[in-house]
This record gives sequence, C-alpha cells and structure tokens, in this order.
Amino acid sequence: MTAAALEIAVDGPAGARTAFAAGADRVELCQALAATGGLTPSAATVDAVLAAAGAPERVAVLVRPRGGGFVYTPEEVALVAEDIAEVVRRGAGGVVVGALTSDGAVDLRALDRWRQAAGDAELVFHRAIDAIAEPASIVEDLVVCGVRRVLSSGRAARSIDGRAALRALVAEAGGRLQIMAGGGVRVEDIEALLACGVDAIHLSARQPSGDDAPSGPGGGVPGFDVTDADIVRRAAAAVHARS
Repeated sequence: MTAAALEIAVDGPAGARTAFAAGADRVELCQALAATGGLTPSAATVDAVLAAAGAPERVAVLVRPRGGGFVYTPEEVALVAEDIAEVVRRGAGGVVVGALTSDGAVDLRALDRWRQAAGDAELVFHRAIDAIAEPASIVEDLVVCGVRRVLSSGRAARSIDGRAALRALVAEAGGRLQIMAGGGVRVEDIEALLACGVDAIHLSARQPSGDDAPSGPGGGVPGFDVTDADIVRRAAAAVHARS
C-alpha cells in the first residue's frame, strides 16, 4: 500500500519552510487563501517556495484567476493556460486547477487546454468538484483528461462530514487517480479520513499571526494568518502513523 501524504496549503516561502520542517510531504501554494479560497501566486513567490522545497514534486501551485465560481470565459481559460505554462517553466511539479460548465459538468475543453499547458507536471483538480451534485460521476472524465489527483471535501463544509462521498470517489477512482481529502480538516479528523481510503490529507494549519497593526481604510482587515508548526507536526504524525 502506498503511504498517505500530507499536503499543507501555504501562501509563501515562510509557510512552506515551516510546513516542510514540521513534516509535510508537499505544499499547495496560493495567495489570498483566507479572502477568496486561493488565487494564483506571483512568480517571485513561486520561485521562493520552490527554493524552500528543494524538489519540484513537493510543490503544487494553484492557478485560479479570480474568486467566485468555476465557470470561466474563453479569455479566462486562455489566461489560466498562460499562467500554468509560466508556473511549470519556473519548475513547479504540479498545478491545481478546476473548471465547470454552466450545467454543472467538467469543462473538458478548458481542462484539455490546461493539460497541454502543464506538460509533464501533475494536473490536480481542486474543490470545484464539490460544486457537482455527484462528484464520483466525473472521475472518468478527469482520468481521460490526465488529472492525477483530486482535492475534495466530499461536498461538505468539513471533510469529516463528507466521508460517504469521499469513499465513493475512492471506489470510482480505483487507483487511477489519487483522492485527497481537504476542507475544514482538523488533526483529530485525520484517522477517520484515512479510513475512507484517501491517498492524502490537505489542510491549511493556520493560526493568527498576532500582528494586528492597522491596515488603514484601504488595506482590508488587520492581521493575517501564518502556518502553525505544531498543527503541521501533529497532522504529520497522524498521517504517517497509518503509513
């Protein structure tokens, strides 16, 4: 049996260093995680996190052009393709994407274009799958499009409450792609999530930084989150105990 992996969502090199030092196997890099659920990070941020990782397969970069839903215009699809190509050119081992049609199916044209842009990098389908009524119903499409890993909460706000849907995804995938549980994951949930047969656990492991310097009228809310080493350490122990 392949060992389960721990992936930590980070927004920069400091978070990546903390995650790796505390036992994470991989990071997903994004920006504006708290405000939007994550957007494409800057090129400089990608470079710095890759340097911290030491190996391309330890970094998957979210490529998402805006917040909101996952139905994209042709212009947005083209922009994502360009961003994917740039991220991969800089050395990322994986890219994280997701696109749906207005009737709730996978946008196969977008995904095929993004697969081509990604080249040999891993293509990961994110929680856009949780906006679909029956997530397991799109597994075949994802396999055909070359997706290697899927992030899902099982359509629940917290993955622990989506275990039935996660089990269905694992069964439908049949080892053809990895299923990663993520969304509201707490350390105490990990054992039960791994029992569903998932291949990896994803969480943000974030805590307030304690920096509450005023941001002024144009800087958003004061304060920001940082990756918490203790949460990552406990999560790593829970994941790797099952390996």
